Amino acid sequence: MTLTFEMDPAVGPALRDGVLALWADVSNAGGAVGFVPPVTPDEIRPALLRHLVDMARGDTRLLVGRDEDGGVAATAFFTFNTHPLMTHWVWLYTVMVHPRHQGRGYGRDLMDAVERTARTAEGFEAIEAIRLTCRGGTGVDGFYAKSGYKEVGRVPGAIRVAPGDDRDDIVMLLPLT
Repeated sequence: MTLTFEMDPAVGPALRDGVLALWADVSNAGGAVGFVPPVTPDEIRPALLRHLVDMARGDTRLLVGRDEDGGVAATAFFTFNTHPLMTHWVWLYTVMVHPRHQGRGYGRDLMDAVERTARTAEGFEAIEAIRLTCRGGTGVDGFYAKSGYKEVGRVPGAIRVAPGDDRDDIVMLLPLT
């Protein structure tokens, strides 16, 4: 089984609830996606609403991966830069694969779909690179490196997971040209 990827899916209750459930499940499994477990979908809702508002403005676009049952199994949000000197690259946020699907290569499939989208989708014609940040101490920087991303910066201790547990904020870049 493989995931089916869709760019800019129609936003309705099923998608919204699917992303919220995915985000909570990933967070509660220890995924570094902006929250520390335990967390509920209601606690995540404001962050998702910010993404949805940005999508409605056209500043953010969603790539969603669905499993064989049509459920939301993976996401990545692209955010375009509004600064006139930085419009040639995009940010990648909230990159997630549901824990029940991990270990099957779906993370790599998602990153391939991200790169393919940035190279070929309408509205991405001027994009020359993808930039993301990740939490140090999780090993996810190694995953992104296997997908072609290079570490281009690191801010020591910028992320406070808990008192006495500070992590580096790692900046990674995938050139597309």
